[in-house]
Amino acid sequence: MADRRQLVLDLPHRPALGREDFLVAPCNAGAVRWIDNWPEWPGSALVLCGPAGCGKTHLAAVWRSRSGGLPVDAASLSDAAPETGAPHRLLEDASGIGDESVLLHLYNRTVECGGTLLLTAETPPSHWDIRLPDLASRLRAVPVAEIGLPDDMLIGAVLVKLLADRQLRTAPDVIAYLIPRIERSFAGLRALVARLDSATLLSRRRTVTVPVARSVIADGGPGGG
Repeated sequence: MADRRQLVLDLPHRPALGREDFLVAPCNAGAVRWIDNWPEWPGSALVLCGPAGCGKTHLAAVWRSRSGGLPVDAASLSDAAPETGAPHRLLEDASGIGDESVLLHLYNRTVECGGTLLLTAETPPSHWDIRLPDLASRLRAVPVAEIGLPDDMLIGAVLVKLLADRQLRTAPDVIAYLIPRIERSFAGLRALVARLDSATLLSRRRTVTVPVARSVIADGGPGGG
């Protein structure tokens, strides 16, 4: 008789990035409103900022879906880049761009063509080390949509979503066990779920239990990471 055991492969998971998949809470509701209000922004640009893993990329994907905006690769950004493509553009990790004159040109060209520019970063522009006066003055006028740290309710909801993204089953008692014992950041939650995924990889049931969660945290410290 053929072996009916399921073959478990360590394949990359694809998170759900639709607007309906984003979990709205007090810490991110303001940022969600900004994205939902496009194209009725008061200016041509918006800075979306928050700690690593807080959902900036998810909201940026929602915005791209609505606007048809094109991502701009900061690593290969050149003076010619803003001349082509859609009038709406997304630049992630904008605070780390090396050539400030290129970012200034991108901003100016976006305004000239009647487009909009979404910038993401971990901190608002007031915290960036900007040396070009013209760029600094423009960024000071750009609205900032900030995502804060999650509360317990959002942490639980994000855990459930991240586990579901990886097709891992769990129970409310597992979530209740994890919440007071894990790192209070979105990046920490992602690291924890990745370790839980690895811990259940060889299980046919792909279920996270309290003993599994306890073992992962014990192995990696708070947050399992």
